[in-house]
Amino acid sequence: MASKERLSKYEQSENFSHKRKFVNRVPTIMENSFKETVSILIDFIKGNPNGRPKNAIPIEKLKLSDHPNDTQPKITWFGHSALLLELDEKRILLDPMFGGAPTPFPIFGIKRYSKGLPFIIEDLPTIDIVIISHDHYDHLDYGSIRKIKEKVKQFIVPLGVGSHLEKWGVNPEIIIELDWWDELHHEGLKIASTPARHFSGRSLTDRDTTLWCSWVIKGEDTNIFFSGDSGYGPHFKEIGAKYGPFDLTLMECGQYDRRWAAIHMTPEETVQAHLDVKGKIMIPIHWGAFTLALHDWTDPIERVTKAAQKERLLAISTPRIGETVYIDSEDYPRKVWWK
Repeated sequence: MASKERLSKYEQSENFSHKRKFVNRVPTIMENSFKETVSILIDFIKGNPNGRPKNAIPIEKLKLSDHPNDTQPKITWFGHSALLLELDEKRILLDPMFGGAPTPFPIFGIKRYSKGLPFIIEDLPTIDIVIISHDHYDHLDYGSIRKIKEKVKQFIVPLGVGSHLEKWGVNPEIIIELDWWDELHHEGLKIASTPARHFSGRSLTDRDTTLWCSWVIKGEDTNIFFSGDSGYGPHFKEIGAKYGPFDLTLMECGQYDRRWAAIHMTPEETVQAHLDVKGKIMIPIHWGAFTLALHDWTDPIERVTKAAQKERLLAISTPRIGETVYIDSEDYPRKVWWK
């Protein structure tokens, strides 16, 4: 339950309704009729034999020193939507979900594809900024936050998400909450919270009580877009018009289904969203770590690369988990490693 002070702040947001819930700017309906709910449950019970890899997928070990070895902008993907951005001598973690299962009940079901992470969490150096897109378990993980919170200088999160962090022992003085289109200048970086088409909640009783965002991170010479989770919509063109072009986009691609098409993009929509925001290089994310939908585990990356070729979008990078991508280099990872 949000405090009176927080509610007063949220009520100033155009995204906060009279029902004390955050809302999308465009109609966003998820099919939740009894018939569809039953069909989803049946499909998940049946499962998909190709829904996860038969063996643990390969990862590249990442060595992190106390100080970056160079000042070249770079990003490292840890699977799903967790990434480390090194920009202008700052280390920025995006949606650092490092747990083994994105659920409050980790002994059941959804396990990480890889047998571990590319690094040991305790060996992480100081993190300048952690940015969170929304509070779902596959993006905001209690165990991960508890392990890294003493290493983090600043948390930047959507409206309401700071409540979770405070409960988990994060100092309120290092938490900044932003609404859509809010901008923050922080130690030479420009960080803007931008719209997404999604929802939030960590239980049956707190749905949409916190906001969901995409993010713009602009350094001295490098401009990054991080989509978070989002269905396709007009907000991508709006973001591109205001903040583009982008040197790199980190675009949601995975965990989609026709029954929740409004809140997760298909791979073809991922490519269109990249074009809408005026991106140069794209790294597809939100795949490669967990099975949260019914499609084959390789379906997202195979379809998005095919769609990129069709649109003559040749600048798509497909790094392994733990593999670093140098943002201003033309020699970025493009191997078909998932085969």
